Amino acid sequence: MTTPTSRRTLLGALLAGGALAAAPSLPHSGHQARSPRTAGEGARGTATLFLGTYTSTTPGGTGIGVASYDPAAGTITGRTVVTGVENPSFLALHPTGTTLYAVDEQQQGGVTAVALAADGTFRVLGTRDTGGAGPCHVSVHPGGKWLFSANYTSGSVAVHPLAADGTPGERTDLVAHTAPAPGPGQDGPHAHQIVTAPGGHILAVDLGNDTVYTYRLDEERGTLEQLSYAALRPGAGPRSLTFHPGGRYAYLACEVDNTVVVCGYDPATGVLTPGAPQSTGTGSGTSYPAQLLVTGDGRFAYLANRGHNSLTRYAVEDGGATLRLLDTVPVGGDFPRHIAFSPDESLLLAANQKSGTVTVFRVDGGSGALESAGTPFAAPAAVCVLPL
Repeated sequence: MTTPTSRRTLLGALLAGGALAAAPSLPHSGHQARSPRTAGEGARGTATLFLGTYTSTTPGGTGIGVASYDPAAGTITGRTVVTGVENPSFLALHPTGTTLYAVDEQQQGGVTAVALAADGTFRVLGTRDTGGAGPCHVSVHPGGKWLFSANYTSGSVAVHPLAADGTPGERTDLVAHTAPAPGPGQDGPHAHQIVTAPGGHILAVDLGNDTVYTYRLDEERGTLEQLSYAALRPGAGPRSLTFHPGGRYAYLACEVDNTVVVCGYDPATGVLTPGAPQSTGTGSGTSYPAQLLVTGDGRFAYLANRGHNSLTRYAVEDGGATLRLLDTVPVGGDFPRHIAFSPDESLLLAANQKSGTVTVFRVDGGSGALESAGTPFAAPAAVCVLPL
């Protein structure tokens, strides 16, 4: 097991600037090392934490970080790095838990698959082209047969088939967000997220077009058919969509106008109906809200504010129809790009991009209050946290 110091050395290695490398094609043997699920885990009761990073920044990471965390204490210990992946800025896990996926956020965008083997090794299976530039989000269809990615720079979304072992195949669809027109101050569409919604529709959030698109997935051919779209107010800059567990409401973090929007949602049709924008609790100006989390019992929601370096806590009321602002707390780092719960929701973890840290909070199950779990963990250019 690596120590925190040795992991900082691994992740702190800098890459030269300039043009980003093209993604390799399958097959690709990749890097082999000890798996995130090995017996060398350390103290009993620890769990695995994957970290998405930027490898092209200074300082930056060297690949996908792998750490252990203690669900009781909230402490994190560095272990190793999965190398051979450029700018793995967002991560997703296959429903079987045997394959990890990362976007390669570069000019020639890609999605990379990493096998998590039962014998205690991991292996980079290879990379597939997403057909666009700057992919920043990846998700797996609940059935485990399709992989979705969002190309931010190109304003498009892609679909790849997944083999039984989790390996991605050649792209089956690429959909460009050509309408409506980009919002004020935007140079074009910027797809930021693509997810499977309650009821099975596929929703894609486009920051540049101030729009959320609803698609039907053809599960035989792997193609997307647009059914409808929801327009936000011009200049909203919707970034990330999170659903209430009841499936009838969703919450949008809008990074440009510094608001949160509660949306009605019809699982049968996939129609999303945005409500009025409301406060992030961070004052005037923009604080670049990044992402919302909703507890599994549907009682509380949390928002990461990158400019304000805080976490906003909301009470979720009226069956999900209302967010009532409770408070904001300092995140303990700079520019919280991504937040995630531990599986039991006792912890909330934040990846702070500019400070190169991961901060951990205990979540009070009764009040939803957040309490810092201690010293931040050093992880250069950390932009995604995926605790298992």
